Parts: sequence; structure tokens; C-alpha cells
Amino acid sequence: MNSIILEEVLQTIDKQYSVLSKECKIDISDVSKLVVLEKQQLLISEGELENNIYFIIKGCARAFYLKDGKDITDWFAFENDFLCSINSFFLSIPSPHFIETLEPSILLRISKSDTEKLSQNHHSFETLAKNVVIKTMLQLQERIVGIQFETAQQKYENLLKILPSITQRVALTHIASYLGITLETLSRIRNPRNTN
Repeated sequence: MNSIILEEVLQTIDKQYSVLSKECKIDISDVSKLVVLEKQQLLISEGELENNIYFIIKGCARAFYLKDGKDITDWFAFENDFLCSINSFFLSIPSPHFIETLEPSILLRISKSDTEKLSQNHHSFETLAKNVVIKTMLQLQERIVGIQFETAQQKYENLLKILPSITQRVALTHIASYLGITLETLSRIRNPRNTN
């Protein structure tokens, strides 16, 4: 593992999630692996048991379902986000969805057994895990509110507030699917002058 990359990752975690103890950082260094993936490479497939959690160092990914032959995007993850197949990781059941990279990506991988040991041995890692779960829950809550109460226009505008560069990095078909609208509706929202 490249020690410079890992040191940068741990500094980012300190700033954005919670401060890790020196001993915890040493143990994370011992158990984490660097994963390099190409664009549109599957990290997790539907039906697989997935016992790893990932931290995106560079790149982005999306989770999606295939329902009746239709590709439905569930969420996106970008630099400095943690990601995993939540159901598979926490419940030890086959993943209900796929996770694929949308750009060439570099990720840090830690196994479930190692995260459990890190939580047992280091209070600072336990705090990190709690903060990651809280962040995920708050994002899901915002998404549920958006689905229930916002217009297509509001959903798109709120997405751009959170992720201003998403349209440069993610295909519009995936964005439309994530927002629960058609590609045509998204095109009209983005180019209102073309509706005449």
C-alpha cells in the first residue's frame, strides 16, 4: 500500500468524519488494501455476498438495480465517500443491487471482519463508523423527502446544490433514473427554451 496515499486518506477522514487515534491509523494501514478499477467496472454484482467496505480516493460509482430489464440508479458515491452493499455488509445476505464505477477509480478496501476488530480495539474507529452511518441515514432521509414532496425541477436543482459537477461526471440517463424521472423530462428541465 502506498503510504503517501494512505496518509492522505487518513487525514481526509480526520477532517470530514472524525479524528482517528495514531494507533487506529496504524491498524487501518495494516488491514486496508488499495483497489484500482477501470470505468464501468463492477465492484459488486447482484446476488453476491459482499463483506467489504470501500472509501473512494478518486473517481465515482453508482449502485443500481435491474428490474424487468430496466436499469434503475439508486445512489451515487464520489471522492471521500464510503460505500458498500449495505444489506449484504450488515445482514450477510446477497447484494440486491450492483455497484459499478463511472470513472477510473481508486478505492481503499477494508473487510467486515477487520472493521469489527478495529471497532473493538479503537474507540475512534467506532466513532468513525457511527458518523458514516449517521451521514448515510441523513442522505437517505433527504432522498425520501425529495421523492415524496419535490417536483422534478426541485429534485434536479437540489441535486446540483449537493453535487454541482455531477452532470460532467455522470451520464444523464443515470441522473434521470436516480431522480425518478424520464430522460426527456430531465432534458426539458435542463433546457427550458427547447420546449417550444
